[in-house]
Amino acid sequence: MHIVHVFISVKEEYILEFREATIENAQRSLAESGIVRFDVLQQQDEPSEFMLEEIYISSDDQLKHRETEHFKKWKEAIAQMIAKPYTFKKYNNIHPDMIMK
Repeated sequence: MHIVHVFISVKEEYILEFREATIENAQRSLAESGIVRFDVLQQQDEPSEFMLEEIYISSDDQLKHRETEHFKKWKEAIAQMIAKPYTFKKYNNIHPDMIMK
């Protein structure tokens, strides 16, 4: 498994719009064959901080995801909403051995 955590700081005035756009992107992403999970998380004590947890079968599946129309639409839509460039970290799954869709 190829796991990506994306950390995004959102301008406070855009929190609701960001949530809507990101949920739509996550829902459409789950229809892709190489995506196992796509979670949208909002920090409890700092509501303008979000984390996306994206779980792919392979790193190639993440590259394919970034070429989809819904990802491109999301990236363009949130450009003015983010407070600073988002960051991400990539992980390899250790346990459990396999996550099934």
